[in-house]
Amino acid sequence: MSSDLAQSLKGLRVLDASRVLAGPYAGQILADLGAEVVKIEQPGSGDDTRAWGPPYLDDLSAYFMSCNRGKRSLTLDLKQAAGRELWLKLVERSDIVLENFRADSVHDLGMDAATMHQRNSRLIICSLSGFGRSGPDADRPGYDFVVQGMSGMMAATGPKEGPPSKFGVAIADITTGLYAAVAVLAALRGRAESGHGYAIDLALIDCAVASMANVGQSFLTTGKVPARQGNAHAQIVPYEAFATSNGWLVLAVGNDAQWRRFCKVAGHDDIALDARFATNESRVRHREVLIPQVGSWLKQRSTEQWIHDLTAAKVPCGPIWDLATLMHSDLAANRRFKIKAKRPDGSDVDLLRSPLVADPGELLAPPALGADNAQILGDWLGLDAQAVARLAADGVI
Repeated sequence: MSSDLAQSLKGLRVLDASRVLAGPYAGQILADLGAEVVKIEQPGSGDDTRAWGPPYLDDLSAYFMSCNRGKRSLTLDLKQAAGRELWLKLVERSDIVLENFRADSVHDLGMDAATMHQRNSRLIICSLSGFGRSGPDADRPGYDFVVQGMSGMMAATGPKEGPPSKFGVAIADITTGLYAAVAVLAALRGRAESGHGYAIDLALIDCAVASMANVGQSFLTTGKVPARQGNAHAQIVPYEAFATSNGWLVLAVGNDAQWRRFCKVAGHDDIALDARFATNESRVRHREVLIPQVGSWLKQRSTEQWIHDLTAAKVPCGPIWDLATLMHSDLAANRRFKIKAKRPDGSDVDLLRSPLVADPGELLAPPALGADNAQILGDWLGLDAQAVARLAADGVI
């Protein structure tokens, strides 16, 4: 981590016209890195996730707060001609636009790449959607849960004999947000060389399928659908969660040397020498015989004792914590998973820290809806208080 990254995008202006999670998550990353990010929201309602609760902190949902720190909020009705003209004036003064409107509405709203590039040829546009901006599914709504189901993720997740399961977080959205941030940073580098802007088309389904990594490649290599493994691993053994005498332990034996050290700690050097288990490939082939034996060993000691003994032997392992245990641990204190941001009333709110930034300095709390209308329109477009009041009276902002 480097605190220098906190200002690496200082001076860049971002219009975040996206909603829910994938786009806002990308915008939050850019804000964490120092960009000025303005969140564009519908007057009166705002981002859908403002209402995704409980839990709430006053009128802000925890969901909304998870992906909108460091931003300012501008309400803008793009269905009105005056709103669209304001939008294009903001575009002229921006470096980056994030949007996830339906493909059939971006032209009507003045948010298509051709229109925006006419006003600002250096603009970097990142359009996010469920299934891409072309093809028969272009207008199909793309929610994370649906994409997890269609991408192979759910078929690969869950107990062997149980139903398919989704991830505990919206992993397709989060992965797409990360890809979007990477794409925008690459486009900034390209713009520095070429002088022109870019239009990036990112689909949740593309990002989710790419994120299948070794599981996806296993299918391409064999033509066989990999079976769900529960908490085990398809290509590494033993690499799963085991019950101990008082709880659970994650055992992650990643190579044959670690396997031998594990067997020594467990008091079973003879098993380490057994040809059926001597190499990872042979352990994978004989997992049905080996795993019950390993499971019986693990039940003979407590989780704490195993962690002590295996850590000393340099065998990867760890406990299974809930968030309360994690956040009250020495690890959390040392790595600073939690940071504080200032709210407009001077109070603090606890937020998750970006892993890219060691010290974010003065961090903006997630904004109230339209809280920054006057400041943004004044700073960016030079509008005075009377002009802003007229726009508000007309329902444009």
